[in-house]
Amino acid sequence: MRDLTEGSIARHLIALALPIAIGMLFQMLYFLIDLYFVAQLGEAAIAGVGAAGNVQFLAMALTQVLAIGTMALIAHASGRRDADDANLVFNQGLVLALACMALVLVGGYAGSGAYMRAIAADAATAAAGIAYLHAFLPGLALQFVAVTLGSALRGTGIAKPTMLVQVVTVLLNALLAPVLIAGWLTGKAYGVAGAGWASSISIALGVALMVAYFVRLERFVGFDRGRMRPQWSTWARILRIGVPPGGEFALMFVYMAVVYWVIRGFGAEAQAGYGIGMRVMQAIFLPAMAIAFAAAPLAGQNVGANKLERVRASFRAAALMGSALMLALTLTCQWRPQWFVQPFTADARVVEVAAQFLRIIAWNFVASGLIFTCSGLFQALGNTRPALYGSASRLLTFVLPAIWMASWPRFALRDLWLLSVATVTLQALLGLFLLRREMRARLPAVA
Repeated sequence: MRDLTEGSIARHLIALALPIAIGMLFQMLYFLIDLYFVAQLGEAAIAGVGAAGNVQFLAMALTQVLAIGTMALIAHASGRRDADDANLVFNQGLVLALACMALVLVGGYAGSGAYMRAIAADAATAAAGIAYLHAFLPGLALQFVAVTLGSALRGTGIAKPTMLVQVVTVLLNALLAPVLIAGWLTGKAYGVAGAGWASSISIALGVALMVAYFVRLERFVGFDRGRMRPQWSTWARILRIGVPPGGEFALMFVYMAVVYWVIRGFGAEAQAGYGIGMRVMQAIFLPAMAIAFAAAPLAGQNVGANKLERVRASFRAAALMGSALMLALTLTCQWRPQWFVQPFTADARVVEVAAQFLRIIAWNFVASGLIFTCSGLFQALGNTRPALYGSASRLLTFVLPAIWMASWPRFALRDLWLLSVATVTLQALLGLFLLRREMRARLPAVA
């Protein structure tokens, strides 16, 4: 365990954020590597994998329930130096992770076909998405165990082992992708299904390495069969904190599915451009997300230790660092957004759609960074419902107007991207208001 209740706030934040950012970058490379090789198969393959990848947000909704609930409770226990409670939460989180694995596998294979046929622009796009999903679902299911293990370490103030494992698995994915997708060396190409299998195999190795780390090296929390018998009260504690962030990711799935549905009339090229633009944007968000992910255990341990001014200082440091990084990335996207897109496709129309998307959406990067930071502080405080309220507000401000705008005679993609910028800005303002109210109400109560 690393003590985050003493010493420089900024130094702790950077020390945690750097390995988290590196790990998240390599995690994102899973999809960028797949996208690069899939792009060689044509626009239907790009659009299919991009739309299928949206299912990841639905799976991430469930993983975040476990990840954030486990991380927050273990951070509080670490701040109190309560190893017994930290181990109970860790082992109960693993039991929930195994149950979610089974749910994702059954639901994924049963519903992936209907989902892809509902949002794809054409039959070829739907077929590509289904093939990718069927191969990637084992990896998505294994993510529940991987995320729970990594979140437990993050709650204790440790991030480097998770980062190193992610580096190894991405390197393996980079080796397997051309072999399985394009048939390098073997001569047998599996196409989009190969992209899914490359990721699934790599994630399986990552889980094995994380388990080995806990067995051999981790001392503060560890596997304990006696603590794995279901305890409903502990599950309720995990779910109380974790369900609202899970709802946030589920809403992201809804928003992206609505966009794919709204723009399907513009053809597979538009869906492919949006898919690439979204992947690039997610990669761009990594610095701000890493800072927010680091702020949660940092502030969480100080909540557990009743050091309230350090909780407030954690928010200020994270908000300033995240905003500065996101502003620099905003300016980069105004200058040459096509630089981020051209490595993945030579199709001029796809590049045009993705570049326009990035240039406009970049204006909400700072707001998005503030949303991530607020979410991290809500996790630390043990009340994540306000962050969910902010995300849910976009059902009214974005989803309904987007569906209405799609009926306009001269509806253009630009209109949709501008709507997104406006609604994310409103969400950031609402998040800041709710966090200020929560900190005023709860921090004196913690003391």
